[in-house]
Amino acid sequence: MKIVFDCRYTRLERHDGISRYTAELVTELARLTPVTMLISDERQLAMLPDLPWIMGTDPTSLREPWVSLIVNRAKPDVVFTPMQMMGSCGRRYRFILTLHDLIYYRSPTPPREFSWAVRAGWRVYHWTYLPVRMLLRRADAIVTGSYTTSREIRAAGITDRPLTVVRSAVRQEPVAPRRAPQRRELVYMGSFMPYKNVELIARALHHLPGYTALLLSRASEDERRRLEALAPVGALVFKDGVSDEEYRELLKGATALVSASRDEGFGIPLVEAMAQGTPIVVSDIPVFHEIGGDAAGYFDPDDPAELAARVCELETPGEWERRSELASQQVQEFTWERSARTLYELAQELMKHPLTRGRIRGPRRGSAR
Repeated sequence: MKIVFDCRYTRLERHDGISRYTAELVTELARLTPVTMLISDERQLAMLPDLPWIMGTDPTSLREPWVSLIVNRAKPDVVFTPMQMMGSCGRRYRFILTLHDLIYYRSPTPPREFSWAVRAGWRVYHWTYLPVRMLLRRADAIVTGSYTTSREIRAAGITDRPLTVVRSAVRQEPVAPRRAPQRRELVYMGSFMPYKNVELIARALHHLPGYTALLLSRASEDERRRLEALAPVGALVFKDGVSDEEYRELLKGATALVSASRDEGFGIPLVEAMAQGTPIVVSDIPVFHEIGGDAAGYFDPDDPAELAARVCELETPGEWERRSELASQQVQEFTWERSARTLYELAQELMKHPLTRGRIRGPRRGSAR
């Protein structure tokens, strides 16, 4: 079985979520079956494993609907893309699309840094489910990022294609039992989109004297001023981006990773923190229960005092160490090897069905895997 993996969303210098998902998953998948990478810029190869590759169109190009004609030349049995936008006109292979989550249908406000034209298009695209239904209809199977999102997709009636959960993960190394850090620092990793609810973290610091919150992502001046006005003076530290190594060190020194998000499709920072044995204190939403299990402390995303109370619980003698151990156990669910195996088994299942005019013949509806 030969797979072409769409790697065109790989960043050029530093991975974001989709880029890391791509690089890690294609690395592990190639251990199971021959894989050819589809790229759009040779500089992407520096961020990807040493595998055969072909050059495709930029995924934002007007030629994207016909990228499948390029892919056909590689004669793949199955093509996987970590997004839902890949063109498929004239394809001659089994096709797996990805819909990571439905967040932007519930929270349609686009990122502030986009131009007005992109923001307008963003709102139109997420106005109804019709565009994504049409995109997913082209696939033989759909991958999504969590069991929570899989249930949401089914409940919304967006697709009747088989749904398979291929979760994000982390590279895990043995972590020795740790003692509670001396510094009272909380770490937040994520954007400042409205649904992320970072304001609650700022307000919670009024209930946590002596604590500081390290906000690791890049923030605009407007975001800085807005959040600083909500927190005690000096309690917020804006890092404006950190390297992977700096991120790991900050997690190791933190009392907890915190997230007050009202909605997520997954939550990779939770997994990254648990991989370091760092406790997590997160909002009480279904997907965070899926990720954090019994290792997390949960709070109402409208109650800053409850967030503070969950953090203060970690000050009880022995509690931080107990939660650190639980985090180290919980994170073992999330490995790239397991995720790649799930994708490989999905591709094998599709191979059981013959192709007719570029589409498989066989059952269309399937339950979550």
